[in-house]
Amino acid sequence: MSIDLKKLEVWFVTGSQDLYGEETLRQVALHAEEIAQYLSSHDGIPVTVVYKPIVKNTDEIYNTIVEANTAKNCVGVVTWMHTFSPAKMWIRGLKALQKPLLHLHTQYNRDIPWDSMDMDFMNLNQSAHGDREFGHIVSRLNIGRKVVTGYWKDEEVIERINVWARAAAAWSDWQGAKFVRFGDNMRYVAVTDGDKVSAESQFGFAVNTYPIGDLVAVINAVSETEVSSLLKEYEENYTLASNVVEGGAQRESLIEAAKIEIGLRKFLEAGNYKGFTDTFEDLHGMVQLPGLAVQRLMADGYGFAGEGDWKTPALVRACKVMGAGLPGASAFMEDYTYNFDPENAMVLGSHMLEVDAALAADKPSIEVHPLGIGGKADPARLVFNGISGAALNASLVDMGTRFRLIVNKVEGVPVEKELPKLPVARVLWKPLPDMKTGCSAWILAGGAHHTAYSLSLTPEYLEDFARIAGLEYVVIDENTTLTNLENQLKWNELYYLLKK
Repeated sequence: MSIDLKKLEVWFVTGSQDLYGEETLRQVALHAEEIAQYLSSHDGIPVTVVYKPIVKNTDEIYNTIVEANTAKNCVGVVTWMHTFSPAKMWIRGLKALQKPLLHLHTQYNRDIPWDSMDMDFMNLNQSAHGDREFGHIVSRLNIGRKVVTGYWKDEEVIERINVWARAAAAWSDWQGAKFVRFGDNMRYVAVTDGDKVSAESQFGFAVNTYPIGDLVAVINAVSETEVSSLLKEYEENYTLASNVVEGGAQRESLIEAAKIEIGLRKFLEAGNYKGFTDTFEDLHGMVQLPGLAVQRLMADGYGFAGEGDWKTPALVRACKVMGAGLPGASAFMEDYTYNFDPENAMVLGSHMLEVDAALAADKPSIEVHPLGIGGKADPARLVFNGISGAALNASLVDMGTRFRLIVNKVEGVPVEKELPKLPVARVLWKPLPDMKTGCSAWILAGGAHHTAYSLSLTPEYLEDFARIAGLEYVVIDENTTLTNLENQLKWNELYYLLKK
């Protein structure tokens, strides 16, 4: 499942007004086109930036925005006021806007031309107050947007536009997306469940359940030729444990895992799904719990979470889209157990079998071991230590009155200890600001045990995404204190109550 962000567009829309005259408006258009082309060709911008003719009156503004709404590849709109653009002209268009908005507060020239500046220059270059006029009306209309300030060639400005463009791309990817649940939610579990109707209404993606038998039928129809081909791929890409090589005692388990992967992939491709979830409580007709298949499908771009958790596959998929082409990886994760050593406190993350193969720090091995849950045959899985570095954990939870996105900055650390009796993939990280505060803050915010774990993204990506999606956003980082966090949660509660 390839993710090609360059096929997506953000439209560059520049505001002015008719009274400036032909020559000034010609200069406005030339400058706007130059900026749009620069952004589009910059390696730091993952999408195509499309220059749109400057807008000078109410009808031009409205028509451009309506066109953006219906343009399939347009994922967002960047606005800039080169001159003064009276904001009442923007009201009708902004009220119709359905795509994410970034307001670029810049100007064509970086420096003031002290020796040559005259009134013609002042007449043309009015972004300093033109953008304020535009900003006022967007605030008055209470439209969420990102504001980026600075010279358009500055690398910091480019990076902030890049972050927003990737968040906008992930939001576009959610629109009309489908996620499948094989079986229902793990019985009696609260945080992995939620209101799927509210989610589809707010986020644009659908979640529907299929009985495990529908998947089993596809798995059982897999041919020996298909299995043989995939086994060769396993042998080329991974180290096979002695019991799963040809002739090994658990070779049949690997063959069954290959059938599951082929069947799962066919099911997802046929339904055009972008992610899925299953549960070990509903495996009727399956020989083993999917492990290896899930790990490889996630590495290919699918979202996933276990136990019927349908929100996390959507979030993992969004993170994969935002991080497409960036170093690191985004993956499904679970806080599994703690190391409370005061000198080296950290979290060990894993999930029985299903840790994304994209997180592997070295060549994974395929192994088959018993699994004391699910009541099925011993499953195959990839075993490896995870990559390390600056990272984050994100959790999308249903709070009853709204959806909340919780993000914790963490520091991924290398797995240096041997784990001879834990044959699963594993990742280690240290929560910020420290272990006790970070974990306490997560619990106070109601964060789930399932997360999207990313070494590709910073919290700014998730903050932009939350703004676009209308999510409550709670960040836990190096500046977090429990007192301030509890106060923020109380204020948020009041805000959403009044908003409702």
